Amino acid sequence: MRAEIVSIGTELLLGEIVDTNAAYLARQLTTIGLDLHYKTTVGDNEGRIAAVLEEALERSGVVITTGGLGPTVDDVTREAVAAATRRPLELREELVAEIEAFFRRRGMQMTENNLRQARLPQGAIAISNPVGTAPAFIVEDPRGIIISLPGVPSEMRYLVEHAVLPYLRRKLGLKGVIKVRNLHTAGIGESQVDALVADLERAANPTVGLAAHPAQTDVRVAAKAETEEEAARLVAEMEAEVRRRLGDHVYGADQETLEGAVVQLLEQRGCTLAVAETVSGGAITSRLTAAARGHDVFRGGMVAPGEDDLVGLGLPAGAEGLPPEQAAALVARRVREVQGADMGLAAIARGTAASLVAYIALDTGAGTVAHARDMAGRAADLVQPWVANTALDAVRRALL
Repeated sequence: MRAEIVSIGTELLLGEIVDTNAAYLARQLTTIGLDLHYKTTVGDNEGRIAAVLEEALERSGVVITTGGLGPTVDDVTREAVAAATRRPLELREELVAEIEAFFRRRGMQMTENNLRQARLPQGAIAISNPVGTAPAFIVEDPRGIIISLPGVPSEMRYLVEHAVLPYLRRKLGLKGVIKVRNLHTAGIGESQVDALVADLERAANPTVGLAAHPAQTDVRVAAKAETEEEAARLVAEMEAEVRRRLGDHVYGADQETLEGAVVQLLEQRGCTLAVAETVSGGAITSRLTAAARGHDVFRGGMVAPGEDDLVGLGLPAGAEGLPPEQAAALVARRVREVQGADMGLAAIARGTAASLVAYIALDTGAGTVAHARDMAGRAADLVQPWVANTALDAVRRALL
């Protein structure tokens, strides 16, 4: 049995709102072993929604929609589902009573347009919504099941956990589970990762896939099994093989962060770190500050638009005229000395947006290592995470 998610809302289609509902639904479906094959986004247009649902029913046994169940004129999911399944809408008096009670509990007057939310496709299974005004519903069509949920994230999540997942387990007799593990790498590109694990990516179960991010490639391992224990065993075996091949390029998994790995290593080695950055806009400092709460390993960061603005470091006159590697090394040494840290990290840049090169230096007191990273042509919003990840990985590798 395959599933499909249809996200409804012109604001989603235009990118005005990020579709977090679809991501949440996808994760929840893995917990009951239901395979998700498609995600579609469509605007608030009854005809287009109905057409998308018709197509979805041709290829998926379970179609879950989010959005478009409100009381306003542009909330047309109910009408679209009715059209796609050839059913008239009918007013459900029990839902009218629930909606009225919701407003009454909050001391509010229900307006007439809220009655639209009590109209469902004929024969639909109503799902009461105790945390909102929009009831959800299920239509069991000969071609498949359509489950329509409100777009408000808190309401949608409540209904998924309390009604939708239990329904799907019962209806489809689902006993399996899909377990996912995301391994995070740094200091290695996506093509290099692919070359090392290409044969694993062709495995059927567990499956292995790659996802590229700025200066980071994730390796996703997903296993399907009858029990969570069996799925966990399959994932663990594949994870061990991926880690064996990628070595210390793997810095963590799932919710673990690169800055968290750095803080942990600093604590283990009994070292402290200070940062000065001009090119990364404070990204390194803010990430380390958050990760180091409760740990006395980060002595602080200095953030400035350029080298000549790092006045607190007492850089000698003309320092900005030094060759970039020497300038970065000098900034790293001075921030270490000024902040009284064991290690000093610097991230500066030279050139214009079209020829930007980032220079990252790490000073340990015993010496300095500097790296150059060509940022020319990269989108402005990607430069900061690229530099931050590269700089943090340089610290991690030095500590390893």
